[in-house]
Amino acid sequence: MSVCLAVDIGGTKIAAALVDSATNHIVDRHQIVTPKSQQPAVFSAALASLLTPFIAPADFVAIASTGIINNGILTALNPANLGGLNRFELVDEIQHITKLPTYAMNDAQAAAWYEFISLTPNNNTHNMLFITISTGIGGGLVLNQQLQTGARGISGHIGHTVVDANGPVCGCGRQGCIEKVASGTAIGELGTALFKRPCTGQEVYQLALEGNSEALNIIHSSAAAVAELIANLTISLDLDTVVIGGSVGLAPHYCEYIQQYLNEKPELYRPRIIPAKSGGDAGLLGAAHWFARQESHT
Repeated sequence: MSVCLAVDIGGTKIAAALVDSATNHIVDRHQIVTPKSQQPAVFSAALASLLTPFIAPADFVAIASTGIINNGILTALNPANLGGLNRFELVDEIQHITKLPTYAMNDAQAAAWYEFISLTPNNNTHNMLFITISTGIGGGLVLNQQLQTGARGISGHIGHTVVDANGPVCGCGRQGCIEKVASGTAIGELGTALFKRPCTGQEVYQLALEGNSEALNIIHSSAAAVAELIANLTISLDLDTVVIGGSVGLAPHYCEYIQQYLNEKPELYRPRIIPAKSGGDAGLLGAAHWFARQESHT
């Protein structure tokens, strides 16, 4: 039996899990808060502390990480999501910690792959988009039933698609990216400006659930922007299914709000919308499954 040490690195948390490659089920799991320090040494120390207890049973490491993963190096389109960390030699560092064969891919690409293979075989899905709406916004594409990673690891980085040309400047340098308009971070920033006190996206969402109309308007604005993005990508890529994940995407009623705004558009712009099945573990399980195939051929 092959055992994978799967690692999911996001802007909010870093999770590690042992995954049985035969069943693709998690055997053990732990997570920590993502360090906000811009010092690579701090990030490396956090990784070592998290991963060390999992090394002994593992045969290889599969990483799902936010940012662009190209030749094992993590490059952040929006460095703010990783506390300013950028150009980090992720595969080399984790291989140094674990002394195990190590592979890496983008977390949304990994999650997209897991959600795709989790769909029932007879659902006839050919072109699927996975969107994670959380600290930032990421995406993964499966076209003609093939995961798209791109020659430079960029494929699926839909969070930096402009939805408001007059919107705020994003950390990537463009103006009006959907990540800056609709993510959990953006929701918190809008709440902070509106309520004149520091707010997180989670606090704003909770206010909306409690019936605060101004907070609810912020959530609806986010969902409407995501619906617009889905419509644009559907007509460009002939999507038949869109899977919604992430802490915001899976929050109560959020998928319903997206569907509400899509229903206002012509039928050609309305793919099937379904919530992610695996919750926060899609990145872990997707990377484990994707690289288990590669490891089995080495």
